[in-house]
Amino acid sequence: MIPIARPIISEEEKQAVLAVLESGQLAQGEKVAEFEREFAAFCGARYAVATSSGTTALHTALLAHGIGPGDEVITTPFTFIASANAILFTGARPVFVDIEPETFNIDPNRVEEAVRERKKKGARLRAILPVHLFGHPCDIEAIMEIARRYDLLVIEDACQAHGASVNGKKVGTFATGCFSFYPTKNITTGEGGIILTDDEKVAEKARMIRDHGMRKRYYHEILGFNFRMTDIQAAIGLAQLKKLPQWNERRIRNAAYLTERLRHLPFVVPPVVKKGCVHVFHQYTIRIKGDRDKAAEWLRARGIGVSIYYPLPVHQQPVYRDLGYKDVLPEAERASREVLSLPVHPALSPEDLEAIVEAVASLGEEIGCSGSR
Repeated sequence: MIPIARPIISEEEKQAVLAVLESGQLAQGEKVAEFEREFAAFCGARYAVATSSGTTALHTALLAHGIGPGDEVITTPFTFIASANAILFTGARPVFVDIEPETFNIDPNRVEEAVRERKKKGARLRAILPVHLFGHPCDIEAIMEIARRYDLLVIEDACQAHGASVNGKKVGTFATGCFSFYPTKNITTGEGGIILTDDEKVAEKARMIRDHGMRKRYYHEILGFNFRMTDIQAAIGLAQLKKLPQWNERRIRNAAYLTERLRHLPFVVPPVVKKGCVHVFHQYTIRIKGDRDKAAEWLRARGIGVSIYYPLPVHQQPVYRDLGYKDVLPEAERASREVLSLPVHPALSPEDLEAIVEAVASLGEEIGCSGSR
């Protein structure tokens, strides 16, 4: 089986972990601080605050900006559920806005419509939480302009977009940005996350929230959590960060190869890359014109580890239905029926790539996939 993701762990990561184990400083310490400095420098941010996961990074960032009960936050329904759940964790309410069909990212035109509608109704709309899905930047420049016009905060969910950029500026630095280091991501720390910000006060509050509300040890000024990263995780992250540009380039090359070989198939719509954007291909996500679920079964039976991100949009998840969400968001719902992600990670060999292409090309009439785009 060619897996959908494969974290690359080399001798460098192993030695880094051993050095931490031998030091005796296993919890959050100097390695975490070093990783924060290095990741902030890589992205071009002033401050970084490492956390235990991408989810806790989002949760902490929202709290650090004062989002809480009675507030509303606009976000996308086509994402991993943590993006919206982090809003719920603060006591605020997500407002879902439909997506662009080309990139699967939140549609800024619909964002502005939603802002006007919520403001007209007197809602306490405080923020926009866009997601740079699959490694392709959302239209963050347009979203930042909307936020400026309507005096809204922006929290960027860049959990799938390490190193992605728009017109030379890395995502996660247009506003407060959040990243995940889960094993499937472009780099990993096993579990872990990080917040980027240029605002010293936001960084300071985020540090307190992640560590039981402490600024000074054992003096708890606010209600906080244990959202800390360990030095073991940070040591892995430091080793991985050095390789991120090279790994992203491999992902981009692999994606270009797949697109060139698959774009002529009438039942496949390959991913796009918008002008000015660097897409780092956390996932290589196509649309299948035909029976997507049968396509996934067919490919897995031939050793291709495909996955579906995501088979049910957030607003249709049972937990959100139970909360009273009845939104109808056609593009997100159509995407959930058509998307299929193929392996694109940097561990793929030329033979793996050729096997993926041949397997996808063999779908055709076998599963009822036909017709034009």
